[in-house]
Order: sequence, then C-alpha cells, then structure tokens
Amino acid sequence: MKDGKFVILCVDDDQDMLDAIRVILESKGYRMEEASTGEGGVRRWRECKPDLVIVDLMMEEVDAGANCVKELRLAGNTAPIYMLSSVGDQLNQMTNYAELGLSGVFQKPVQPDRLLAVLKAKLGAGK
Repeated sequence: MKDGKFVILCVDDDQDMLDAIRVILESKGYRMEEASTGEGGVRRWRECKPDLVIVDLMMEEVDAGANCVKELRLAGNTAPIYMLSSVGDQLNQMTNYAELGLSGVFQKPVQPDRLLAVLKAKLGAGK
C-alpha cells in the first residue's frame, strides 16, 4: 500500500492492455505500476512491493509470464499473482494454476467487474 492505496503491478507487453487496466484500477482508487517484460516485472516488483500482481502469460517470449511468476516466488513474493491470458478458460481447465504459484487467471479482454470483484475479495478494498 502506498499513499493509502493498494498497489497493483501489471506486467504485459501490450501497452493498450496496460492502459485499459490502468483506467479500471485508478477509477476505483487503486494505484497501478507497470512493466512490459517479465524481467522488468521482477525489477518493478522489487521497487514497489505491490499488494497484488497481474502477469501476462505470453509476452516477449512464450514462457516469459511463467518465468516471471517463478522469479517473483523465488524472490519472496507473497502477494497474490494472477495470470492474464487469451487462453484463460482453457488454462483453468488444462492446468492447476495453484501449482504454478498463481491465485487465478483473468481472461483477455479483462472484464472490469470481475477484476474489481477479485481485488475487493483479495485486498478488502475498493469503491
């Protein structure tokens, strides 16, 4: 939490997606930090210590999102991590996302109501 706002770190190489999530989050009083690569996401995590992390599954490399999640866990992250994926529902059916160190999966495009409901449930805040 920073300045009384929960901090959400979003890692995605699609700037349009980051901008869309920022609008949703900031309109409800959250603070968003961002990174465009998995490596940048780990660096940004160290700097801002977010309350929740959202990582795109496929970025600059096919396994960049999964590697980012792994690196965050190895670095000591305890904040919930959600994967952002265009194959979200299929990923839920094919994979036990908890085994990957994830709290859940958001399907692209992100549904604002679902995103905000998850944040409220996990962080207990929001308008």
